[in-house]
Amino acid sequence: MLRFAPSPTGDMHISNLRVAILNYVVSQQKKSQFLIRIEDSDKAKNIEGKDTEIMMILEKFALKHDSVYHQSEHLNIHQSLAIRLLKEGKAFICKCTDEDLEAAREVAKKDGITYRYNNKCENLSHEDYKELQEKGEPFVIRLKKPEHDEIDSFVIMRADNTPTHNFACACDDMLSSVDFVIRGEEHLSSTPKQMHIKSALGYDEETQYTHLPTILNSDDANSVKWLFEQGFIPNAILNYLLLLGNSKAPKEIFTLPEAIEWFNLEGISKSATKFDIDKLRFINREHIKMMDDRELSTLFGFADADIGKLAKVYLEEASTINELESKIRPIFSPKNFEGEWGEQMRIMEKLIFEAPAFESFDEFKNYITKESGLKEENLSKPLRILLTGAENGPELSEIYPYIKSYILEVAS
Repeated sequence: MLRFAPSPTGDMHISNLRVAILNYVVSQQKKSQFLIRIEDSDKAKNIEGKDTEIMMILEKFALKHDSVYHQSEHLNIHQSLAIRLLKEGKAFICKCTDEDLEAAREVAKKDGITYRYNNKCENLSHEDYKELQEKGEPFVIRLKKPEHDEIDSFVIMRADNTPTHNFACACDDMLSSVDFVIRGEEHLSSTPKQMHIKSALGYDEETQYTHLPTILNSDDANSVKWLFEQGFIPNAILNYLLLLGNSKAPKEIFTLPEAIEWFNLEGISKSATKFDIDKLRFINREHIKMMDDRELSTLFGFADADIGKLAKVYLEEASTINELESKIRPIFSPKNFEGEWGEQMRIMEKLIFEAPAFESFDEFKNYITKESGLKEENLSKPLRILLTGAENGPELSEIYPYIKSYILEVAS
């Protein structure tokens, strides 16, 4: 079992998406189940609707899951397991307040040692649990440190009787039989603690951990939502994130099913990798080229393969859906006849409305040339603006085949 465990506390970052993709790919390769766990135990940090947004993003990337649940659904189980550890003498109650701990830190800092909780707390056990609850005295539950380990005792249940991230995560991995964890290296320090929690609970099934290196130059602006807003498509983003730091990829452009065939975690660099927006732009352009023409046209409000082909003509100068839309929209928008070339454009507009349909651009251009009497720049400049809404761009002979059926709408 593999899992992706995001928190609904903000927009999904590309590093989180990368974790989700790699977990999905490996689950497919291992023919194992893929679980989504929304880690919402810290209620104060949750943002309403972010859990739904996470699921919608995963759907866009075709990362199908076998099951999904919110971590808060297991609160009673987490509490029961913590009490069990108290009863077994593997955990203890700690009444140290934040002020006590801060004072201890300051003293320890002066003495050049690591601060610890008040050792007297270790004498508080399960027998004191109900009494403290009835009195309403604040306390946390700490797991005792292992005998032969550098890990100190740490909190597993907060004063509000909710589990800490490490405790909830370890318990849920255990309950779901998660045996392969792929996550960011920021969780590296948590791994020994979570392994200790499982051991204390008597769980002896082996769990394999892989920690992915940091993605550099990827600030808060590089959320998945931001990439969508910029006009990057899911297949390209997925391609880029699987390629990132991967020296074993057999080719640069690929789809998710293809990646499942050859991907190997061992090929991922152990060093931090840089987010390269220009590389993503290149990959995005290549995936747009691969898109079905009619499907591409729907992104611009059409359902016509010719409009998809028209968009691809502009890929020499555009890399995202937004940039393509900025080329396509002016073609079908009302033209400005008040500019420098307005008089010539009016002449051409009238001729086009009176003309028969022309199959080729040469026939169309010859007709306009002959009937208008316009030549050279007086012909080429206004004709381009009339047909595309821009003064520059691809050859009109490349564009005309895809707009000829819309010519009356275009030339107005």
